[in-house]
Amino acid sequence: MASTRWKNAERVFLYVSMWEEPDTRILIETALREGKRVYVPLCCPDRVMKAIRIQSTDELRPGMLNIPEPPAENEAAAPGELDLAVVPCVTTTTAGARLGYGGGYYDRFLRLHRCPAMCLCYGRILADELPTDENDVRMDVVVTENGAI
Repeated sequence: MASTRWKNAERVFLYVSMWEEPDTRILIETALREGKRVYVPLCCPDRVMKAIRIQSTDELRPGMLNIPEPPAENEAAAPGELDLAVVPCVTTTTAGARLGYGGGYYDRFLRLHRCPAMCLCYGRILADELPTDENDVRMDVVVTENGAI
């Protein structure tokens, strides 16, 4: 939240954390309090993910894989409208190569929306290198509990 990218972002896309992921609830709540327009993922058929605006975390309901999702009828961000995307990972490298959960949702989403991408990753699970291909989108910033890379 101290980064210039965060401070300057008016429209932020944030994943809703699950399992062992870094908790994003404080980021979502802070962004809402700061008056940012907050968008969270809605997974749709054909492995498409939309950025749907929320005004409160109270709007979130269990969706695909029991991951909290916003109402589908809420406003969706169009490509080019987002200022920053905060995305999850299984692991990432310090150079920004990211391993997701295998569905390709975030890679397709980021190629379409073309906004700066920030990945949250615990330092203990950073990888030295990861296999990548032409479909993988590299992260602009990797954030661990020890700081930004």
